[in-house]
Amino acid sequence: MDFNDFSQRISKIKNLPLPGTESHYKMAPLERINTLQSIELKRKNAKKAAVMALFYPNQSSSTNLLLILRKSYKGVHSNQIGFPGGKVEKEDKDLLHTALRETYEEVGVAPTKVQVIRSLTELYIPPSNFVVHPYVGLYPEVTPFKIQESEVEALVEVSLDEFMDDRTIIYQKLTTSYAQNIDVPAFKLNGYTVWGATAMMLSEVKELFKQVL
Repeated sequence: MDFNDFSQRISKIKNLPLPGTESHYKMAPLERINTLQSIELKRKNAKKAAVMALFYPNQSSSTNLLLILRKSYKGVHSNQIGFPGGKVEKEDKDLLHTALRETYEEVGVAPTKVQVIRSLTELYIPPSNFVVHPYVGLYPEVTPFKIQESEVEALVEVSLDEFMDDRTIIYQKLTTSYAQNIDVPAFKLNGYTVWGATAMMLSEVKELFKQVL
């Protein structure tokens, strides 16, 4: 879809009710859903993070979604696909500031260049004990991204058409932090398997987009 057309249509999601937790559960294995429903006490003491689902034009003016492949490190999200974003720091004035700051640090997009459309439903991630607050934003410039090499292994640029195609939803046997060799719902995007928290947040984005595109 042409980015200018997309930008005009997507502004309509500001006034839509959020699909919420039910949309998250569509991309979560049963084991994860059971875990999420049984740990409200731990969630109250969770750390906070914020991420940005960033949409932008490619060289042909079609719309892309930006994801990143994280570096390998000693942590539960090592070498996984995610959104630009990260944990709240003391100097952040609010969660949106966190999302914009981290997006700038990780992929070089200045906060002033991002048109923030809206926030989405927060998601608790048990393995890392984080509550993540996602935002949807537009980056209208065809400007090369600049990755933070210490954090980002590669950019994963996904066309809007591919993201919205229901045929990209798959089930794959994976070993997770809470179960071994289970069927996990995932998106297959640009050759990468996108599962877990990122897939759950993408599910809400997709449900909103289906109402306006």
